[in-house]
Amino acid sequence: MTEEWSVCETRYVPLIERIIRRQRSSSAPFFSFEFFPPKTKEAAINLISRLDRFRQSDPLFCDITWHSAGNPGSDCETSSITIAGVALNYCGLETMLHITCVGLTRNELTNHLERAKTLGIRNILALRGDQTYGETTGGEFRFASDLVRYIRQEYGNYFTIAVAGYPGSHPESESQEMDLKYLKEKVDAGADFIITQLFFKAQVFIDFVQKCRRIGIGVPVLAGIMPIQSYDSLEKIVKLSKLDIPDAIVSDLNAIRNNDEAVRNYGIDWTVSLCRQIIAANVTPGLHFYTLNRELATTSILKQLGLWTKCMKPLPWLPAANHKRCAEDVRPIFWSVRPKSYVYRTQTWDEFPNGRWGRGDSPAFTDLKDYYLFLEAKKSRNDLLEMWGKELNCEEDVWHVFYCYVSRSANKCNQSVSIIPWNMEELRPETDLIVQQLAQLNKRGILTINSQPNVNGVPSDHPIHGWGAPNGYIYQKAYLEFFTPKENINALKEALKAYPLVNYQIVDNSGKHDFTNSQSKTPIAVTWGVFPGKEIIQPTVVDPISFKIWKDEAFGLWIQKWAQLYDEKSGSHALLHYIHDNYYLVNLVDNDFPKECCLWQLLEDMFAIRHQNDINTSL
Repeated sequence: MTEEWSVCETRYVPLIERIIRRQRSSSAPFFSFEFFPPKTKEAAINLISRLDRFRQSDPLFCDITWHSAGNPGSDCETSSITIAGVALNYCGLETMLHITCVGLTRNELTNHLERAKTLGIRNILALRGDQTYGETTGGEFRFASDLVRYIRQEYGNYFTIAVAGYPGSHPESESQEMDLKYLKEKVDAGADFIITQLFFKAQVFIDFVQKCRRIGIGVPVLAGIMPIQSYDSLEKIVKLSKLDIPDAIVSDLNAIRNNDEAVRNYGIDWTVSLCRQIIAANVTPGLHFYTLNRELATTSILKQLGLWTKCMKPLPWLPAANHKRCAEDVRPIFWSVRPKSYVYRTQTWDEFPNGRWGRGDSPAFTDLKDYYLFLEAKKSRNDLLEMWGKELNCEEDVWHVFYCYVSRSANKCNQSVSIIPWNMEELRPETDLIVQQLAQLNKRGILTINSQPNVNGVPSDHPIHGWGAPNGYIYQKAYLEFFTPKENINALKEALKAYPLVNYQIVDNSGKHDFTNSQSKTPIAVTWGVFPGKEIIQPTVVDPISFKIWKDEAFGLWIQKWAQLYDEKSGSHALLHYIHDNYYLVNLVDNDFPKECCLWQLLEDMFAIRHQNDINTSL
């Protein structure tokens, strides 16, 4: 078993410690990404989606630049510190925040650092920042070394601190010797590692690292890689950095400068070659990519290098990267399809469940505010209407939307339904194993919003169900959660009498009608893993108390996410309010996991009982 599995599950490992481990190992280099805060809320929403996709490649960390002109320390959606907090807490990325000290007072800097601490950020890239030529800084910090020194003096080792290095010399430097002198001052002041600015020749970086070592700089040096993605962006960046582009690159690009795709493909090939030379030299533990908030080039480069690989999940759900939650290993299943909501609603907790779900009688879940809606707003109103229906005339129209989502069928407008209010992502791979049963149920008014198949002892590296440490085994109880009309409830309760090994909870929006055969305060483990040398890990539970909190959120989505798309006087709006008021939310757990799932037959029995009851009523 690797050190990462035995240590990272129980305590926060500082970023510098992880970098040093990788430097000492013989494994492939890690990689990391830089992003900048967008200027608009819409662009910020798009960036969050991009961060989610980049996370799937398992980068060691990402960093967010400090946009001084954009009020970087504010609470607005586009500020540097907000984007950094989102990347860390909601996208699951270890995150580093840039801070520039030009013009900052001591109090302003302290406020920024305290805000970063509150958000859980543990990594700072300390920079001087740009200033107008001939201008003297109005703040209390003249150089990046002053910033590093202050952070170390005031915060000890709480923050991992990175600084910038310049293989091709700083734009304002007298010489590279002076550059190296200033770099050593930053390291001596307490910097943990160095990230270089971009460069165009591998040998320039290799020589730079060797020069660092000769003057006593022993900290890790990461290679700053900027893929050439367009001719115009390259010109702007080179102008700012005052770097000379090699003649061969200039000649090659001039021949294709008006063909964006050709420039991008050239940049990918060139960057792959550059990275391979750096990796072969074995002088850095990692490659740091300046993405310019773009996706295609960096993704293609990492795949060609063989570095973009599917990582083994430590848990069946995405763990938050916040150090406060590093020991968290249990969550209620209800939020498995809305993990950002769960993280937001539990952000004020002092402790997070580890080993068992034990929140007591009243777990304190924060109400969802407008800020959370910003985190998940990935589609425009028009896009949602195209998927969910511009007009809903009857309950069956709503059922059809659920059916199209689960079956991946086109809706009546020939549009794909890629999300629904309760599932803001596409279906998980394990859902494909039960998709036929789910599709048929949704056609008949069993509106499924969460499910998992039963699993009996598959290896922990299973391509669909696997998670956790190597050489383990994974188990799941079948779980199904759905909305259904109140007319089905009596028949469902009658059918359940024949299934003593099924736990159920049935509740309406008001909570006045609440039926269950579960113990009121006892959670049911529905996912668990058995691993060598460990206690059994049970990361997903059905908790009766939390379900009552979840049901308010689940019912609320009928109105807040769906009905609000329509005019208040419309029939569509009224229909969704009717469903909100008259449907029930149900969860079912089949405890007999080694056998074939019985939930499908249970619901068939429910339909049969209701049909017979309807006949009897009509006689």
